[in-house]
Amino acid sequence: MIKKEKVIEFLVKEFPQNKCIVEEIGKKTATIRHKIGIDELRPGGTVSGPVLMTVADVALYVAILGEIGIVPLAVTTSLSINFLRKPSPDDDIIGVCKIIKLGRSLAVGEVSLYSEGNEEPVAHAVGTYSIPPTQKN
Repeated sequence: MIKKEKVIEFLVKEFPQNKCIVEEIGKKTATIRHKIGIDELRPGGTVSGPVLMTVADVALYVAILGEIGIVPLAVTTSLSINFLRKPSPDDDIIGVCKIIKLGRSLAVGEVSLYSEGNEEPVAHAVGTYSIPPTQKN
């Protein structure tokens, strides 16, 4: 497992357009925050689906990097999301990832997404990442 600071440094340098904030990295887990403002809202005053999918994808990426080290070419091969309830337009989105399986070439994880301060998830995602064979750290 690598330190949170190393993952944050990598994301800032190599993925500067990313608006997610790494809160925690643990044993096969990660918690991500995305601040919500007017740019993240869709008509009707709810957080847009692409923002929720981004949080899920980044949370899974961070959890995987936390386990295998900095592997830039670990990439999403699938991401499925269920939108469960309307997120609050006033609260940050929190993504909590748990890796279900970490193999040599594939990693599978699930992410529960919450409006900060609410126990009920607003969405649930499952994703798979491909891990390149020669670049694992």
